[in-house]
Amino acid sequence: MFNVAPSLIRFWESEFDLIQPKKNRKGNRQFTKEDIDHVRTIFHLVKEKGFTLQGAKEMLKNDSQAVRDKMDLLDSLKKVRQFLVQVREKL
Repeated sequence: MFNVAPSLIRFWESEFDLIQPKKNRKGNRQFTKEDIDHVRTIFHLVKEKGFTLQGAKEMLKNDSQAVRDKMDLLDSLKKVRQFLVQVREKL
């Protein structure tokens, strides 16, 4: 999904209190949709925007909803662009 090593997700889990997957007896993690949204936000800030972990923590602490809103807007714009490219190719 995010094309990162599982160890990185586990590291982020230890660094960010937002990510709290449930674990079964074997220790396998079961992520909720909310956990995945948090991982997606952290991925965006750290891997796509180039924030340090500390910078990402501060962004999430200060205004996490604004970050998510911007990410949703970017996703929507990417989908629209992809659609327009497909339409152009058909012309």
